[in-house]
Amino acid sequence: MVEKRLAMITARGGSKRIPRKNIKEFCGKPILFYSIEAALHAGVFDEVMVSTDDEEIAMLAKQAGAKVPFMRSEATANDYASTDEVIMEVLKEYKKQGQYFDSFCCIYPTAPFITAERLKEAMELLDTADSVMPVVPFSYPPQRGLIVNEEGYVERQFPEYATARSQDLQKIYHDCGQFYACRTLPFMEAGTTDVEKLVPLVLAEMEVQDIDTLEDWEIAEIKYLRRNKDGDK
Repeated sequence: MVEKRLAMITARGGSKRIPRKNIKEFCGKPILFYSIEAALHAGVFDEVMVSTDDEEIAMLAKQAGAKVPFMRSEATANDYASTDEVIMEVLKEYKKQGQYFDSFCCIYPTAPFITAERLKEAMELLDTADSVMPVVPFSYPPQRGLIVNEEGYVERQFPEYATARSQDLQKIYHDCGQFYACRTLPFMEAGTTDVEKLVPLVLAEMEVQDIDTLEDWEIAEIKYLRRNKDGDK
């Protein structure tokens, strides 16, 4: 039996730091469109949908080719709802409609560096894993990090690594904050995409940019335009 795969893009209406962030124009079009287009072009999903509580976002999502089969509940549209809670709600709503997906990819709406190729690669990794997380190495070893103490003086967070060479320290990665691919059964059992058989999809620094502030947004546009100029789409 051929497995069914779902792409869900989480795009609520509220945003405190960047108003209307999920549909703000990014390099010529609503930033949400990049995630939808990547999912559609990947060619590995049976359905591409947007989970939102906002009518304007729903309209734009449909315009870009995604489905909005139901609206997000108030419980998962507030500032405190987790991504896992949103995923769970989406899967349960589909179940009510008699639809089941063997695996899914939860994609953030403010991730313009996502490509169809990376999404396809992530879904292929699920053939031998239960979950996939895109990660990127820290640009500087966290073990050499500094803190400012209560007196205002600089201290080493981990003084035992003060004289260690950077190349001798274990490489540490962080979540790219772009998407999570997961098999449905392990997710339903654990209630999270952080399941036991979680594998990394290592991305390059030029494929990643956290967007939480307007300054982040400007940096992201610069990186995006540079990548396209270089033909590295």
